[in-house]
Amino acid sequence: MQKRRNSNSGLVYSTDRGKMCPTCGQPTSTCQCRGAADKAKGDGVVRVARETKGRKGKAVTIVTGLPLTTDELQQLAKDLKARCGAGGTVKDGVIEIQGEHRDTLVQELARHGYQAKRAGG
Repeated sequence: MQKRRNSNSGLVYSTDRGKMCPTCGQPTSTCQCRGAADKAKGDGVVRVARETKGRKGKAVTIVTGLPLTTDELQQLAKDLKARCGAGGTVKDGVIEIQGEHRDTLVQELARHGYQAKRAGG
């Protein structure tokens, strides 16, 4: 059994239990504090931008600033991908949708009750 420790807190990974929550020390699959600690910090404005950097010129629409947990982000991303008819993913609290869908996503996010605006050019 391998264990990795973080110099600040304690156990962060165990081969027996997997990734550990830094707050309560429980495995992340059974963590009770995860929902509260997992919320992203935002200013209340959801930004929808287009990005091509590092993607060989292919456009990806990026949605940032959503104050949701990872599970809620996954569900919203699923709904947005279905609305756009495109693929995508959630990485580090950011939703990425393949293709240029800024206008559609701004309208859809406004329908979900978020204050959304286009970012970038």
